[in-house]
Amino acid sequence: MTAVTNARVFDGEHVLRETTVVIGGGVVTAVGGDVPAGANVVDASGGTLLPGLIDAHAHTSEQALAFALRFGVTTELEMQGLWTKPNRARLRDDDALADVRSAGFAITPPGGHPSELFPPGTRFGGDGPTGGQAPVKPFSTTPEEARDFVPKLVETGSDYIKFMVDDGTVEGHPGLPMLDQATLNAGVAEAHRHGMLTLAHVLTVEATRMAVEAGVDGLAHLFMDRPHDDEIIDLIARSGAFVVPCVVLNASMTGITGADLAEDPRVGSRLDEAWLTTLRGCYGHYPQGRLEDVLDTVGALRAAGVDILAGTDAAFPLPFLGGVAHGASLHRELRYLVQAGLTPVEALRAATSVTARRFGLTDRGRIAVGARADLLLVDGDPTTDVSATLDIRAVWRRGTRLAA
Repeated sequence: MTAVTNARVFDGEHVLRETTVVIGGGVVTAVGGDVPAGANVVDASGGTLLPGLIDAHAHTSEQALAFALRFGVTTELEMQGLWTKPNRARLRDDDALADVRSAGFAITPPGGHPSELFPPGTRFGGDGPTGGQAPVKPFSTTPEEARDFVPKLVETGSDYIKFMVDDGTVEGHPGLPMLDQATLNAGVAEAHRHGMLTLAHVLTVEATRMAVEAGVDGLAHLFMDRPHDDEIIDLIARSGAFVVPCVVLNASMTGITGADLAEDPRVGSRLDEAWLTTLRGCYGHYPQGRLEDVLDTVGALRAAGVDILAGTDAAFPLPFLGGVAHGASLHRELRYLVQAGLTPVEALRAATSVTARRFGLTDRGRIAVGARADLLLVDGDPTTDVSATLDIRAVWRRGTRLAA
């Protein structure tokens, strides 16, 4: 049993005055009250205790899950990959790795995004795009094929269903095959019939319109082909869909590197050279895009009451996937969200309780009795200065403290 004392607590929703949080058996057993006899005491004076952070958009590996946890990211939500329910069973009790949920492989037409990013025959698995196979090839060109693929993804352990709505324009590969409206509509309806959460990969306003028309529950990216207008903001808001803007990814696509983050000693000490090299690079595929427009759009969505979730699109340490790294870039994303107009508390909610609520993760994202003891202790007060999230003092996964 561990008692974290004298802590300023951000419980995932609100800031609690200095108090004691007790953890045991992998869960939070008390918030407030006296220190139990015999408890291992961690004095958090001058610091803030938060729920473990959740990255709402990642493509991950065992190595990446280990790096994520070092940064207090205790759960990653994989948006394309192999960590479906049967494949991740062996990771469940490994408290040196972040937990993971997965879409499996997103539904896309043959030759559709993201196949253009990798050489023919590339397979994803292990510690990167080097091995392993999807349990089902989720290619669809007709409504009937989409309806057929969804139950196969459900049967093979996907936690939610993702659809690629992308003609390659923003990535510099215009003319890619793309799901049409009828196929998208049919796939989303079938997923909902199975009780599954649905997300769409969208990078343009038109793709966003298609996804909203189809009734998706969330947008796994934010469009960047042009500035927003009131119509598209109202369309998203009225739909009830959440948005994972992945501002760090959009920034990288406009040519902004993560070099300054890589040089931060709080980051450099927690990543290896391959990831630091990746972080110093950038995608640079859409230099005509403007980060200012993206930030303005996030601010407009927030003002319209849209749920904003924090995600990065962190993937693998490859030259063309630069500017983003597991764990570290989620802290940068929080800073971007504040720059866009969210308060620090709203940004922290975007990486904790809001993401947990929208993905049905009822056991995490909050510091409350019975919740998983996934916790992050930092120096300072990130509820007023969100950059303090990188001043990491301790991380716990299921109540097990990560070795320094």
